[in-house]
Amino acid sequence: MKEVICEQAMLGESPVWDEQSQLFYWVDILGQFIHEYNPNTKRTRSIKLDQMPGAVAPSSKTGTLIAALQHGFYFIDFDHSSFTAVADPEKHKPNNRFNDGKCDPAGRFWAGTISLTREPEDAALYCLDPSMEVQKKWSPVTTSNGLAWNNNKRAMYYIDTPTQSIVQFDYSVEDGAIRSPELIIDFSEEQGKPDGMTIDADGNLWIAHFEGSRVSCWNPDTGKKQDELLLPASLITSCTFGGEHLTDLYITTARNKLTEEDQKQEPLAGYVFSYSPGVKGLPADRFKG
Repeated sequence: MKEVICEQAMLGESPVWDEQSQLFYWVDILGQFIHEYNPNTKRTRSIKLDQMPGAVAPSSKTGTLIAALQHGFYFIDFDHSSFTAVADPEKHKPNNRFNDGKCDPAGRFWAGTISLTREPEDAALYCLDPSMEVQKKWSPVTTSNGLAWNNNKRAMYYIDTPTQSIVQFDYSVEDGAIRSPELIIDFSEEQGKPDGMTIDADGNLWIAHFEGSRVSCWNPDTGKKQDELLLPASLITSCTFGGEHLTDLYITTARNKLTEEDQKQEPLAGYVFSYSPGVKGLPADRFKG
C-alpha cells in the first residue's frame, strides 16, 4: 500500500482523477459529501450536500464537476460550494437515487440508478450529452455500477451488480449508441460482488469486490483474471488510476454494512487506499457541456 487518504467515509464511491488540475475526487454517498484531495499538499477539501451524491466527473469548465446526485444531474462549483440542477430523469421514482457514473470518450456523462428499497429491475442507465439532453440507455437495471470504455472507443463495459457479471456492449462514439450486450466476465465464483471498475492502458479491467476485500484485474477479451490486490477492508466499492503518471490506483471503500465488531477488525474501512500495481491507467474523460 502506498498511501491511505484520511477522510473516512460511510460509503465511499466514484473515485476520479482530474489530470488537468492533478486533483483526486470521490464521494461519500451516505455522508452526503464530495471530497477533493491534493496529493502534493496532502490536503482535503469537502462539500456537504443536502442529498446523496452518486458520482462526479471532471468538466470542461474549470473548477466545475458534473455530478449524478440523488435527484438527478447537477453541475458542482467546488470553489463556491454550489450546485446547479440540470435534469432529473427519474423524478417520478422518489425511491430511486443515482449511483455510479463516468464520462465517455465523446464527453457525455453516463450514470445509472438504484432503488433505495432494493426493488429488483426498477432502475436504469442514463446518458447526459453536452446539449443537456438525457437519454435512457439501458433497462431494466437493479444496481447500476461500474462503467468503462476500451481504448479503440468501440466497446463499453458495464456492471449491474446483482447479475454477478460484466457485460460488453458494442459502442458508437459518434452518437453514444450501445448494442449487442455480451457477458464477458462471470463473477459468480468470485469473493464478493462486482461494484465499480476502471480500465488500464493495456485494456485490462480493474474491478472492485464489494464484500470481497480485493480489486481484481481481468482481460476482457478472454474473460480471465490476471491479478488481484488484497485490501485491509471488505467493502471495496470502486477504483481509478491517478497520480502524476497515472500509475497510482486509488481505491474507495465503505463501512456502512459493518457491525461494531467488524469495524474493530477493519479500522481502515471507509478510507481511500492508493496502490502502485505496476501498470498505467488512462486519463479520465471530461464532460464537454
